[in-house]
Amino acid sequence: MDRTRLADDLREANSFVYVIRCEKSTPMQQMLLAHVPRFRPGGNGRKDVSDRFCRNSTAPGRNIRRMSGEPRAIVKAMPRQKASSLPLDIRVAQARDHLSGRRQKLIEAIVENAEETFFLSSRELARRFHVDAATIVRTIQAIGYERYADFTVDLRRYFLARVSPYAVLKAETSKGRDLADHIARSLDRDLDNVTRLKTQLDLDAVTELARAIHKAPRILVVGVDLAASLAGLLAYALLPLGFSAEAPVGSAGNLRHKVRVLGKGDLLIAISFGRCLRETVDAVIHTRSRGVTTFGITDSASTPLARHCDGYLSASIASPLYTGSYAAPVALINSIVTACSQIQPNRSLARLRQSEEEYFAGDRFYEEPARRRRTSQ
Repeated sequence: MDRTRLADDLREANSFVYVIRCEKSTPMQQMLLAHVPRFRPGGNGRKDVSDRFCRNSTAPGRNIRRMSGEPRAIVKAMPRQKASSLPLDIRVAQARDHLSGRRQKLIEAIVENAEETFFLSSRELARRFHVDAATIVRTIQAIGYERYADFTVDLRRYFLARVSPYAVLKAETSKGRDLADHIARSLDRDLDNVTRLKTQLDLDAVTELARAIHKAPRILVVGVDLAASLAGLLAYALLPLGFSAEAPVGSAGNLRHKVRVLGKGDLLIAISFGRCLRETVDAVIHTRSRGVTTFGITDSASTPLARHCDGYLSASIASPLYTGSYAAPVALINSIVTACSQIQPNRSLARLRQSEEEYFAGDRFYEEPARRRRTSQ
């Protein structure tokens, strides 16, 4: 693959993607081209396309939403986003019985070849599948989209959510940057993600989640694989404040057993990103079906957690690193713990005072041998 230039900015929308510019590009070479028709391989000019990508929210108060079902105290309403109300694959599945055979084949071909179609205009897409542009527009309207632009947003999200860690790392290393540049890019993305979280975070929503934590007799924080580190962080930070919080570890069976014992009044906080891991989403669905309040920490309005939880908060994990960046989710968890500690500060101080003597006594912290001898004398 003759790559002549790799754009500096990592693109984000539920996962990772990079803009590759090529002298001559085949459809497979364009699979990482991350923008609309105005940005094409082989152009001489360099454009910053970061602001053209769909983001989780565009203003404070838009990163938490009310889901279907009975109202929950911890959930604030969020304006519906047309392109994100239902993910593309669900729209297609729901509309399949109402589509003609020809339209079914057309929309399925578009989705199955998303790496070759998500950046095309309606006219280009029509030429790609040997139909007229009006047929394309009528077909996407038949699955619930008012505008072609809304459809391309979701098609792009569908593609980006399926970009593998291998593709991310391969795209990042193809430029030939030196090690210092790679490290700087990673840190820059972390800072960008945290800055975006700060400008978009709904502080009232964080406060309402903290109040729900105060009310819940039992809190289960679910995170699988790498997200287990975030679940453990949140649960551990809540324990010194006197909350009965736990992040299950071990097998999927252990997680299921922990979920089953939750009852009304308890709270389940689930953490997962992008396409979301099945064990985490299944835990949410099973728990919520029994009337237990569920809350998600994720990275987009279109993730399974955002759809199935009573409420959610989002933080970007976009990064040139193949694992994604957890800088913003950690900052979000810090804001939740801060709210929990400050809602009833006297209660928090009383809980921490109980461990104050233990904190400075005993063998908790390491001391050099000479210092230990002087202390013992």
